Amino acid sequence: MTKGDNRIVGGAAHRKSPNPKRNIITAQSSSSSSSSSSSQPQALQQKRRYRPGEKALREIRFYQRNTDLLIRKLPFARLVREVQTYFHRKIFRWQTEAVLALQEAAEAHLVSLFEDANLACIHAKRVTVTPSDIQLARRIRGVNRE
Repeated sequence: MTKGDNRIVGGAAHRKSPNPKRNIITAQSSSSSSSSSSSQPQALQQKRRYRPGEKALREIRFYQRNTDLLIRKLPFARLVREVQTYFHRKIFRWQTEAVLALQEAAEAHLVSLFEDANLACIHAKRVTVTPSDIQLARRIRGVNRE
């Protein structure tokens, strides 16, 4: 559907607005309907607005229930091969299970690092995690900065 196209669905013209958050539905007047000019246009239907933080909490609950990997598998496998070629000139072949085990460990490490950074953020009476929170979490853990 291109910009400015109207599509008739159930007697109403659906117009896609430039702002994707507001799709406007207007009443369609046709010559086949009654000729009375007193017909009222339908009320504009707007997308539901959630309270601040409500959608974020719903996403947190979704990802806590979910057990899938968050990083895409193929880009992570390419990264593993790139790091491996950095240390050895010879190209090795990787089993799928080996790459998935590395990815599981990497994601578990990142999640726990972000949990610690979030605790540091809450301690500072903020709600936004900053790079300094992550650096503090790494420093407390004893991870080198190399």
